[in-house]
Amino acid sequence: MKIKIPYFGCLALVMLIMLSPIVTLAQGNSIRGKVQDEQGNVISGATIKIKGTKTTVPSAADGTFEITNLTISEIILQVSFLGYQPKEQRASLGQFVTITLLPANNTMDEVFVTGTFDKRKRMDASVAISTLDAAQIEKLVPSSAADLLKNVPGVFVNSSLGEIRNSVASRGITVGTQDGSFGYEYVSMQEDGLPITNSTYFNYGPDFFLRPDATLYRLEAVRGGTASITAANAPGGIFNYVSKTGGDVLAGEIRLKYGLLSPDGHSFSRADFNIGGPIQNNWFYNIGGFYRYDQSGRYPGYAMNNGGQVKGNIMKKYSKGTLKIFLKYLNDKNGYVQFIPTNSYDKPEPAPGFNIYSSVLMPALNYESQDFMYGGTMSFNPKNLVHSTYRSAGFSWEHQLGNNWTFNNAARYAKNNILYNTPGNVTTMSATDLTSYFLLSGMEGLGIGMYSYKNAKTGEELMQVASALGQGGLPTYTAVSNKLPGQDLFQNGVFMTTFGAYHNDVKEFIDQFTFQKTTDNMSFAMGGYFGHTDVERYSGVDGVAISTIENRPQYLTLDFTGGTLAGTTGVHKVTNSDGIAQAIGDNGASLTFNATQRLMALFFGHTWNINPNLTFDWGIRYENMKVKGHNERVYMKTGVQGGLDGDPKTFYDNNTVDRITSVNFDKTLNSFSFSGALNYKFNENMALYGRYSQGKKAPDLDVYFAANREETIGLLNPQERTTRQVELGLKARTKDLNLFVTPFYSVLSGVPSGQFFQAEGGGFYVPETLYGKYSTVGVEIEADWQLHRNFSVRGIATVQRSKIINLEQWVANNPGLADDTKVSYSGNETDNNARIIMNITPTYTTGKFYSFITWSHLGKRQANVVNTFTLPSFSQFDLGAGYDVSKKIKLSLNINNIFNKYAVMSWVRPGGILETLAGNNSFTKEQYDQAVQNNTPYSTVSNPPRSYYLTATYKF
Repeated sequence: MKIKIPYFGCLALVMLIMLSPIVTLAQGNSIRGKVQDEQGNVISGATIKIKGTKTTVPSAADGTFEITNLTISEIILQVSFLGYQPKEQRASLGQFVTITLLPANNTMDEVFVTGTFDKRKRMDASVAISTLDAAQIEKLVPSSAADLLKNVPGVFVNSSLGEIRNSVASRGITVGTQDGSFGYEYVSMQEDGLPITNSTYFNYGPDFFLRPDATLYRLEAVRGGTASITAANAPGGIFNYVSKTGGDVLAGEIRLKYGLLSPDGHSFSRADFNIGGPIQNNWFYNIGGFYRYDQSGRYPGYAMNNGGQVKGNIMKKYSKGTLKIFLKYLNDKNGYVQFIPTNSYDKPEPAPGFNIYSSVLMPALNYESQDFMYGGTMSFNPKNLVHSTYRSAGFSWEHQLGNNWTFNNAARYAKNNILYNTPGNVTTMSATDLTSYFLLSGMEGLGIGMYSYKNAKTGEELMQVASALGQGGLPTYTAVSNKLPGQDLFQNGVFMTTFGAYHNDVKEFIDQFTFQKTTDNMSFAMGGYFGHTDVERYSGVDGVAISTIENRPQYLTLDFTGGTLAGTTGVHKVTNSDGIAQAIGDNGASLTFNATQRLMALFFGHTWNINPNLTFDWGIRYENMKVKGHNERVYMKTGVQGGLDGDPKTFYDNNTVDRITSVNFDKTLNSFSFSGALNYKFNENMALYGRYSQGKKAPDLDVYFAANREETIGLLNPQERTTRQVELGLKARTKDLNLFVTPFYSVLSGVPSGQFFQAEGGGFYVPETLYGKYSTVGVEIEADWQLHRNFSVRGIATVQRSKIINLEQWVANNPGLADDTKVSYSGNETDNNARIIMNITPTYTTGKFYSFITWSHLGKRQANVVNTFTLPSFSQFDLGAGYDVSKKIKLSLNINNIFNKYAVMSWVRPGGILETLAGNNSFTKEQYDQAVQNNTPYSTVSNPPRSYYLTATYKF
C-alpha cells in the first residue's frame, strides 16, 4: 500500500526538522519564575528587570513570569513591588526561580485597604492610618484585642477589666467609655473588612467575639476621617484585624505560652497554632486558633478566662480575581475584675487589706432564682463567668470585570450567644442604714428587733444590729457587736453584690459590595452596605449576695428576729443559707428586649490624581437605620408576700409577680455623611494632606431598651450623634526615619446622657434624655527611627485637650420625677479624656537576639463632668526579649508592668448604694473635699499587676 504525503505536509515536516534546534535553543535562552511574599502568597504585578538593561516584565495574576531571548548564561534580576523591599537575585538560563519579597521596612511604603475605596500606599493617602504586622504582634502579650490598639496614636484604650468589656475611643471621643458596657460606641472593630457585630448595647459588643491569635496577619487602624464614609455607623475609627491566608508553600507555627501572674503562683497557659498552604488548582487554605486557661493575677478562686477559638479560610485564585471563604467558631468564658476599696485621690493605692492582686469577685456558688418572665428557675454561678459563643461563615470576592472595572463583595452570617452569669457591681452596704434593709425586705419588711450577720460557711456570728422605732414610725439601727473584717474602711459595712444573668441571642447578616472604575488619573467607587440583626435579650436573676469586706470575700447570712411593719413576728430569713438575698419590689431585674435592627447604606467615592504630586479624594455616605421591637417588664407586688415557698418570713424569695407589661417601638433614622481631602506629595519623602469630615452615628440599642415602662415609652426620641473633624497630616521620611504628624480638631454632638433615679414607692425610673456637645483639639505623632543597624525606636504620642461645649444633666431630689431639676456643666473639661497618651519602645537587635522596653504614659484625666478632681497621670514599663534557637524555634520572654505600678483606670464614687447608683457625675467638689478630709475610701480598677510570660514558637 502506497502512502501519499501531500506537498504542504512534506514542506511542513522539513521545516519542523530544520527549526527544531532553534526551538530547543530558544527554550534554553529563557528564565521562568514566580514572585511571592513571605507567607507564600503570590504577588501579581511585580516588576522584574534585568540589571543593567531596559528589559522588564511584570508578574502575572498567578505570580509567574518569563524572560525570553537571553544571550548570556547568568543574569541578575531586580524585583520590586509596592509595599515590599526591592530584591536582587541571580538566575541562570533555563532555571525556574522563586523570588520572595519582604514587607517594606519603611512604613510609608506600606499598602493598605482599610478606610479607603482602593489600595493605597501610605505616602499617597490622605488617611491617618497605622499598621501592626504579625512580627510586631508576636513580640507582645496583649490582654485583649483592644490592648493592641495602645500601639496606635490618637486612641485611648482601657483594657483594665480583662479580655472583655474594654473601652476604645479615638480623638477625644470618649464620652461614656469609662464604663466597659459601652466601650465601642463610635468605632468599628472589624475582622477581614467587616464589623464583628452590626449592633452594640449594654454588655454586648465586639470584644466578646474578637481574639487575636496566631492566625492574625495584620492590624490596620484608621482614626476618624474616612471612617465616616467607609464604615457602618462608626465615625470615630476603623480597626481591622486581617487574617492570614494560605500560600503556595505549606507553612505554619505552633506557639506555647506560660505565664506567672501573681506571687501566689497563679498562672496562665495558652497554645496557638496556624497552618496554611496549597490544596490544588489554585485553591489554598489556612486554619488556626488557640486554647487558653488563665487564672488571672487577681484570682477569685476560679479561672478568669477559659476557652478558645478555631478559624479558617479557603481561597481560590483565578485569572480575573480571588474568592475567599471564612469560617469561625469561638467558645470562651471570661470574667472581669471589680472595683476594690482605694485610699487617696492624688496618689491612689489599695486600701489596707487589699493590693494590686486583690479580687472582690464572689466565690463559686450554685444559686437558683425564679424565672419571673417565663416560669421555672434560672441557674447562676459566679465561676460560669460570661460565656460567649460565636459561629460565623462569610466570603470575600474580588473580580476584574474588564475595562478597568472591579467588583468586590464581602458578606458574613453570624449567630452569637452570650450567657452573662457573673456578679455585677460590688457596692458597700451599711448595716445601720434603713436603705439597705428597704432594698432587701421592702417597706413592710422593715422590723423592730435584732439582725444577725453570720459566716455562711462556719455559722459564726460576726455582727449584731438592733433596730428600734424612730421618728416618723420608721426603724433606726445600732450595731451591738461587730467582728467583721474591713471595718476600718467602712464602719458597720458589708459588701453587697448583685447577681444578674443576661441571656443574649443575636443573629446577624452583613453584606457590603463595591464597584470600582479606574482611569489614567481617576478612580470611582460606588456600593452599598446591608446589615440585619435580630436581638433577643433576657435578664432575669435578682439575687443579692452579702459578704465580708476583704480580699476574696466570704458570704454572710442575715437573719432578723422580731416584728415587721407588716405584722409578722419571729425569725425572718433575709438571706438563704448561702448568704443570697433578693432585691425586693419593682427592681427591673426581669426584663426582655426584642429588636430587629436594619441598617442600609449607599456610598460613593472619587479619587482624582490632578497631577503627579496632587491628589483630591472625596466621598459621601447615606445610611438608613430602622429599629423595631418590643420590651417586656415584670412588676412585682408590694408588701410582704409568701413568695415561692408561701412563707412571708423568708424574704429571699418574697418577690411575687403582679403583672407583665409590654411596650412597642418602631423608629427610623436617616443620615448623610461626607469627607474630602487633598494630598500633596512634595517628593517621594514628604507629603502633606488636609481633610474635613462630618460623620453620623445612630444610637446604640440601649436607647430603645431603656424605654421599658409604659409611662416612659413616649419619651423615646432617638437622635443621631454628629462628629465633625478637621485634620492635617504631615508624612516625612529619611533613610532612617518615618514620621507622621496629624493635628486634629473634632466636635461631637447629640450625645445622650443616660440616668436613672429612685421612683416613688420603690424601684427606679429613667428621666427624659438630655444631649451634650463636646470638642477636642490635639495632635497625633507616630515615628519609627532606625538610629543604628542594631538599635531602633518606635514612638507614638497624642497631646489633646477636650471641652464640654454644652451639657445639662438631671438632679434627682425626692423620689419620683416631679421635682427633678437640671444642672449645667458647659465649659468644663470632658471627663476621662487623657491630656497625653504616649508609648515609646526602643529595640535592640543583634544576630538572633532582640530585646525591647516599652514606656507607656497616660496623662491626667478629669474624673467626671463636674471636674471634681483629676485621675493622676502614670507611667508603666514592659520588657520583652527573644532568641532564635534555630531557623524554626524561637524563645521569648515578656514582663508586663515591671514595677507593679497601681494606676487607676476606672473609679466609683464613695458612698453607699444610692450614691453609687447616682453615678460618678453626682460626686460634687464639696463631697470630694469632705471625703479627702475624712480619708473616705472610694473604689477603683487599676491596670493589671506585674506578670511574666515565656513563649516557645515552632515555625515550619
